[in-house]
Amino acid sequence: MADKVEKLDTALIRELANILTDGNLGEIEVEHGELRIRVSMPEPAAVSYAATAAPVAAAPAAPVAAAAPVAAAAPAAPAADNPNAVKSPMVGTAYFAPEPGAAPFVEVGTSVKEGQTILLVEAMKTFNPVTAPKSGTVKEILVSDGQPVEYGEPLVVIE
Repeated sequence: MADKVEKLDTALIRELANILTDGNLGEIEVEHGELRIRVSMPEPAAVSYAATAAPVAAAPAAPVAAAAPVAAAAPAAPAADNPNAVKSPMVGTAYFAPEPGAAPFVEVGTSVKEGQTILLVEAMKTFNPVTAPKSGTVKEILVSDGQPVEYGEPLVVIE
């Protein structure tokens, strides 16, 4: 273990930190073989973001914010366990169409083929296609268009 720490590429860690800063991300995690690196922003950055967001929607924000996590938490748990869930390959923003106003790549009930693009995850102004790992039918879409997503978060269920 000490040998692995000594051989750790500090330039990679600096590059990940730069990606966090440039992309205004909270954290980033990279896995390659047995190596797993997680870099996150310090808490004060999150506090300043929350302080900025609170004044935008004063009274209505409190009830909506309280209701949203409860609603989102209930379906997320079973979907995460679903072996047919396609998970996000990175932290970013999910988009279901190639451009605003265009038809979505898939909808619930759409038949897809293995390798077909089902959505895009934008990270650092780069749109990365997420493809169907197998042929099947889209049974459920678990995120909304333009929603921030985390690494490993279930996005779509294909059965």
